[in-house]
Amino acid sequence: MDNLTAFTEFLLMDVSGSWELQILQGLLFLLIYLGALAGNLLTFVVIVADPCLHSPMYFFISHLSILDLCSISVTVPKLVVNSLTGRKSISLVECAAQIFLYIFFAFTELAFLVVMSYDRYVAICYPLHYGVTITPRLCTWAAGSSWGSGLVYSAIHTGTMFRLPFTKSNVIHQYFCDVPQIMRISSPDVKFSESVTLAVSSCVVLVCFSFLVMSYINIFSTVLKISSTEARKKALSTCTPQLVILLMFIFSGMIAVLGPIAKEASLKNLLTAMSYTMVPPLINPMVYSLRNREINAALRRMLSRCLEFPGRHSMDLPNA
Repeated sequence: MDNLTAFTEFLLMDVSGSWELQILQGLLFLLIYLGALAGNLLTFVVIVADPCLHSPMYFFISHLSILDLCSISVTVPKLVVNSLTGRKSISLVECAAQIFLYIFFAFTELAFLVVMSYDRYVAICYPLHYGVTITPRLCTWAAGSSWGSGLVYSAIHTGTMFRLPFTKSNVIHQYFCDVPQIMRISSPDVKFSESVTLAVSSCVVLVCFSFLVMSYINIFSTVLKISSTEARKKALSTCTPQLVILLMFIFSGMIAVLGPIAKEASLKNLLTAMSYTMVPPLINPMVYSLRNREINAALRRMLSRCLEFPGRHSMDLPNA
């Protein structure tokens, strides 16, 4: 057998050509990360703290906020640290962890989008049966199943991609361990196994997307039949944000899956990856806060309580 080197460390993409640009890049990505962190945490806290939002729809939205927060935390903090320190390396264990967590959160989010579409389908198409169909027990079971399916799906793909050592190259033309880049430097046996796994799992994803499409077709056909303008607007306000999030998820997924595999580091690679790793977690909370009247009202109530709290406990000074 030929002498082969099994790599235990990978070199990530380095776009910036100077130390100053690296610092600027790191600060920019840190700002994006903090914005996504604040937006998703605020959405989660508002839903948990306000009793008016303790309903199945907002229960699923709170999980979606946690998923967005976790997904951007998988890749961006490492990018920020590497940019500020000038490092480009990532260990094999860290790389496998990034792949596992990114696939885990992405597939779990898809599962939650399917569950949320069913929730809106029952609420709009069969409103009289909503309380009987969408029960707390069903919500808990659906949430657990979504997290569990993502865990199994990610474990299968990660185990397939990292079951053999990497001997061809350790250079990754991306700022994190992206699946296409890992496949590019994998052995032929791993590529074949992962191709078979992807072919089987794509059938599951296709079923999920078919269910999503059919659900929203039925939802909007029902909404268009509503005679009351106010009721129609209320129905649209509850499902439009979810549809926007779904379209962003599909668009970012198409970029990640159908985009060409980069063979050299470039700014284009970085911007392409940003479109499906950073932009959705940053934009999703804005979509909910701008398009959802209940969350807006709950946010105003929480802010008013915070502003009034010091005044309630203030004490008058005694007369001299």
